[in-house]
Formats: sequence, structure tokens, C-alpha cells
Amino acid sequence: QVEPVESGGGLVQPGGSLRLSCRVSGLEFDLYHMEWYRQAAGKQRELVARITERGETTYGEDVKGRFTISRDNPRDMVYLQMTSLKSEDTAVYQCHAKSARYHFEYWGQGTQVIVSS
Repeated sequence: QVEPVESGGGLVQPGGSLRLSCRVSGLEFDLYHMEWYRQAAGKQRELVARITERGETTYGEDVKGRFTISRDNPRDMVYLQMTSLKSEDTAVYQCHAKSARYHFEYWGQGTQVIVSS
């Protein structure tokens, strides 16, 4: 059973930083695009950041310049470094693995991020 496992969420003050981690075992990690999504209470889930199998990155407009996605293929890990956090960043953040070649995808359970003073 493949299941991404997120960690690193928590409570942080506005302007602070947090790094989320996601480990995905049981698949050929370097052949998957990795994404971070988030869903705030009462809102639709939105894409935060994506890193392709080739390392190309894209970001949601709300997080550009503040968040950085990266991956460590030998460790089957993807990270989301979040800086200059705002209250609007409060959400459950989920890791998503999407095969670059086939119709396989896997979702993590999510980790809660709360930005509040």
C-alpha cells in the first residue's frame, strides 16, 4: 500500500516559517511528479506547489516568492519550505504523488498548519 506520509505541520505566528516533509515509499519515486495541495476550512482544495520528475517547479499565485518545493529522490522525500506565513495560509496541507507515465496517484492524510498569533 502506497501512502504519502506528511509531517512538520503545527502552529506558527504570522511572518514565521515552517517546513513540511512528505515521504512516499513503495513506488519509483523519481518517476512521479510531487505536489502539495492545501484546503482551508470552507474552501476548495488548491494546488500550492508542484515539482516534476525532472525537478521543474510551479507555484500557486498566493505562495509565489514565499514557498519553495524541493525533492530528495534517494530519500523518497519532498519538502515544502514556507516562509513569511500569513493567516490565510492556515489549512490542511496534503502531499500528492502523480505518476509521470501512468494513471497512478496517491494522496497523503494531510498535516495541519495554523498561522496565528
